[in-house]
Amino acid sequence: MKLLSLLRDGRSAIGVLADEETVVDLSVAAPDLPRGMCRFLAAGDEAMDAARRAVDSGAGRVPLAEQTLLAPVPKPRKFFAIGLNYADHAAETGQQLPEFPTVFNKQVTCVNRPGGAIHIPRASSAVDYEGEFAFVIGRRCRGVAARDAAGAIAGYTIVNDVSVRDWQRRSPTMILGKGWDTHGPMGPYLVTADEVEDPNDLGIRTWVNGELRQDSNTRELVFNCPKLVETISTMCTLEPGDVVSTGTPAGVGLAFKPPKFLVAGDTVRIEIDGLGVLENPVIAEP
Repeated sequence: MKLLSLLRDGRSAIGVLADEETVVDLSVAAPDLPRGMCRFLAAGDEAMDAARRAVDSGAGRVPLAEQTLLAPVPKPRKFFAIGLNYADHAAETGQQLPEFPTVFNKQVTCVNRPGGAIHIPRASSAVDYEGEFAFVIGRRCRGVAARDAAGAIAGYTIVNDVSVRDWQRRSPTMILGKGWDTHGPMGPYLVTADEVEDPNDLGIRTWVNGELRQDSNTRELVFNCPKLVETISTMCTLEPGDVVSTGTPAGVGLAFKPPKFLVAGDTVRIEIDGLGVLENPVIAEP
């Protein structure tokens, strides 16, 4: 299934994409199910099965074009991201491949919806895009071995790991450059794991104003999703709805000479095979 978070009467509701033009609103078709994505995922297989039955029932169908989409996980408890996890990106930045995953946090207040504006903050003019493949945790877990990690992943989505490069360089960690408000666009869907045949072979592309900047494949990941689940769950408990963005390939704005940073008026479009398209405009910080 392709799960969406919809805005309904000032709060989120879950939808399921029925076809390219239609969404099943589960707050109508299956009103007993949780409305928030984290709680829905925590309800496990029973909630997933109920959602599938709701789609088959034909109830609650609404036009996709008339919906306001939120990020698939509007309020994750934790939002992790990974640095230097594509060999081509490490090469373009002149750095060696890491021997261990470089994990950092994006603050959850950075989460942004499909179509939501990315802000160029007044404090910086070095704002960059990073098209990324992300996975979402489906069950509470700790100490998961890589061989068992598939059972912990609910599905996959697209993230733009927007980065404020000058602030990123000001600290030994990357956190100051990675968690600004609006700098975590996500979506448009959460594609359940059963619909992604091979997460290690998905094309990923990023355009800025129609110019193709990134063109790679998840098979170039240094550390794949199971390895990242193993690493992070060794450190902390993972919970339903936690997001892990797996890193970006070559072609970031910083790597161009001169750099091609984002400016107000730009549009960033990210596409990953089978996961849809995430597109966001760029504006000056209000």
